[in-house]
Amino acid sequence: MSKLIALFQFLLALAGFSSGGTTWTSQVHDNGQVLSSRAHAQDGVARFECLDSSSGLCHYTLYPQHCAGNACADKPLQRFAVARGATRQIAGLPGFRLCVDSADAALGPDCKPRATVAKR
Repeated sequence: MSKLIALFQFLLALAGFSSGGTTWTSQVHDNGQVLSSRAHAQDGVARFECLDSSSGLCHYTLYPQHCAGNACADKPLQRFAVARGATRQIAGLPGFRLCVDSADAALGPDCKPRATVAKR
């Protein structure tokens, strides 16, 4: 059903009806780490663009937009990587919060690396 809604919203956008959108930009140049990313979500379609990354990949973690405390800490909506210079488009995403990093670290909803638990 969500794909049908996303398709309908996409067709409305093509016809000139738009509900605006949200754009995220991330720029990091610190201690040899480089990250430049842009994402835009509009009408149920999100586009993720990795402009530059010292690792060659932008690692994205998406969390529900209205998520509080530990309730969503282990349940990201999606986690994926996009190569430097490439884009990825995803339709049917609900409202989300975006975390992006050049390292493949598990990021929590606060966009900080999760604490790792030592195994015995």
